[in-house]
Amino acid sequence: MIIVIDGPSGSGKSTLAKMLSKQLNIPYFDTGAMYRSFCWFLINREVSLDDQEKIKQLLNEMKFEIQTIGNEQHYIVNGTDISMKIRNEEVTRNVSKVSAYLFVREYLVSIQRKLGESRSGIFEGRDMGTVVFPNADIKFFLFADPNIRAVRRFEQMKANFPLKKFEKDRVLKELLKRDEYDSTREHSPLKQAGDAISIDVSCLDVNQVFEKLKAHIDEKKL
Repeated sequence: MIIVIDGPSGSGKSTLAKMLSKQLNIPYFDTGAMYRSFCWFLINREVSLDDQEKIKQLLNEMKFEIQTIGNEQHYIVNGTDISMKIRNEEVTRNVSKVSAYLFVREYLVSIQRKLGESRSGIFEGRDMGTVVFPNADIKFFLFADPNIRAVRRFEQMKANFPLKKFEKDRVLKELLKRDEYDSTREHSPLKQAGDAISIDVSCLDVNQVFEKLKAHIDEKKL
């Protein structure tokens, strides 16, 4: 069974994918982390994110692995665990630009499809139901008021990087900018698949959303 969860930044996709993974005992894949990993790789190599020819050359130099430790996914690039590094502000600010390049998407989509070829899985991202797995067994699309998503992202960033200072207004500004970039890009824009189950999570806590997702999955399995 392939389950996909799409939606904008801060809608709770990763948290819910983890919860479903544990409940259903099938792996989850944060596909956004793959784009973040490549973005981090380019930044770490001090490559201009406008230099498409150089970026193309470097695609094959990034050796990407996913390791599951406990119930957590760890992202390994060329032997280094960068799971926390890909959540920093610089990667968050630039990942939409990198992920908009068609050749980057084609490369990572091929990896994502291979991951789903011979196993059940929960895949979360922005184009899972429209591009990567158009024939997925169940498709969800989560959305919420941008101000609520920004607060959630702000709290997440503070938890991940307690020694850094973040401004709520700036987090909201960056989130809105990313929403605009993701939803208007030429290739694989963020949008709801026609057959996806849409859920407004603005006024729901994570457990309430989880129960809704689980109910739809149980109904499908019947």
